[in-house]
Amino acid sequence: MHIARSRILAALTACALVLPSAALTQTPAEVSSETVTATTLQAPDLFSAAGRDTGLGPDLWRDASAATARTVIPLLAERPLSPAASALARAVLATGARGPQGAGDDPDLAAARARALIVLGEIPAARSILGRTAGVDRHQGLSRAAADAALLADDDAGACETAQALSVDRDQIYWLRLRAYCQALAGAPAAQLTLDLAQNVERDAVFGRLLGARLAGAGDPGAPSLRNSLDYALSRNLGLDLSQAEPAAPIAAALGGEAPPPTARWPVIATEGPVAAAIAVLAQGDLALAENVRATLVQDEIPQAEVLDLALLDALIAAASGRPDRPTLDRLVERGGIGEARDRRRAQDAALLLSALGTPLSPQARGEFAGFAIAAPKAPPARIFAMEQAARGGLPGETALLALWTSAEAGGAGPAPADRARIIAALSAVGLVDHAQAYAVEGLLALR
Repeated sequence: MHIARSRILAALTACALVLPSAALTQTPAEVSSETVTATTLQAPDLFSAAGRDTGLGPDLWRDASAATARTVIPLLAERPLSPAASALARAVLATGARGPQGAGDDPDLAAARARALIVLGEIPAARSILGRTAGVDRHQGLSRAAADAALLADDDAGACETAQALSVDRDQIYWLRLRAYCQALAGAPAAQLTLDLAQNVERDAVFGRLLGARLAGAGDPGAPSLRNSLDYALSRNLGLDLSQAEPAAPIAAALGGEAPPPTARWPVIATEGPVAAAIAVLAQGDLALAENVRATLVQDEIPQAEVLDLALLDALIAAASGRPDRPTLDRLVERGGIGEARDRRRAQDAALLLSALGTPLSPQARGEFAGFAIAAPKAPPARIFAMEQAARGGLPGETALLALWTSAEAGGAGPAPADRARIIAALSAVGLVDHAQAYAVEGLLALR
């Protein structure tokens, strides 16, 4: 007995030597809580599906305002955007990330996201997202986006399957017309009856003419129409010359055949001279060629009338490449104080945009720049403040939405220089550097 007791004590002593001293004073529950860690993963929401790889992270919408999202995302389908704003909108909307708190499970907002992607030409991305979104058949907005995207992708069968699967709001005029079209494709006798019913609910002479010609199978269907996805599908199905109609924005994107490039491009027509030619190729994304052309130019040989254009080219190259260029910035500040009023204004605005990307002003240039009469921002001060606060907080999604709000209100030409500079600085601060550069390039191109 004594020997057995001695052996037990020796074994306990050995255990004490290898166990941490703290563990000897902890209860089993306390030891377990330190050695086993449980992590609760958040379930996917309506924003979690990605349309494509955008390079943006899953925390895109961290701490973003649901109110801002509900205001801005629908605007992106309704207002024309500049190329830089369009590229930013397409990137944030195509990113798979849990949505803003309180908005990620909002099917109306998810439908607005899909509609905006369709209008902006990201039809494959919209279809990818909707194909992995739960409850599409139980929400007419999501179903309509899915049907429109299918029609614009020339997938009539997919659109008809969406219409058939819809379990709510089937009596709305869009679905009556789509069912009539699907029945006509299937050769169903009910197609004429459904068309008559749709026309009695809300008459549409163009849709009636086109679908009537499809049902008759003969006769002149008249001119094509590209007002919406159904008109496009009917005009395409009838073999009409689509070039004879003015397309709405999503139809124009569908006719392009491919999704727009992820980075912004600008349709600049080159005028005479190597400086103008270099600017034009840079606008189309060929930075290397623009730099090669610039390397052949000697400033002393450039006509005086083109000296500012050469400085703008240097600023464009610096902005597109992301390289700080203080000599060019100093030169723009210098040009901002001499010459005609229009040229001074162009140089001043260019200096503002290049500086917003992070190129520092020299002490002398900073003193001169402080006296420039830059036009005041057009965006409401509260929105500018909110954007800059979001940027300081490291919130890329909300910063992007607030930038896009101002961009949508500005229209296809993009924001004014003072607003644009604030957007450039804010996007840079949250790591959206490529988009900040695109806004800078766009603003500089407008000054050429």
